[in-house]
Amino acid sequence: MANFDWHSEKITRATPITASYRSTQNVRRFFKAECGSHFKFDRPFMAWLKNGKPKTMLTPQMNGREDVRKILPDSVPRERSPP
Repeated sequence: MANFDWHSEKITRATPITASYRSTQNVRRFFKAECGSHFKFDRPFMAWLKNGKPKTMLTPQMNGREDVRKILPDSVPRERSPP
């Protein structure tokens, strides 16, 4: 999946965030569709997305953001945001 095209390929909750990750309009559409039209990227979230640790578009650590948290099913354990 290293050659995933973030501009045009279908993004799902299971899509791995790879080294080729880019914050494209396609990614923004995905998050807006999943989280709501109010979704916006911020620098810490973008840095976290690109930190190189294995994750998918539904990694539980995303729940530190209230807008992204809405896409997590109730079965995914919630983590507390740091103070």
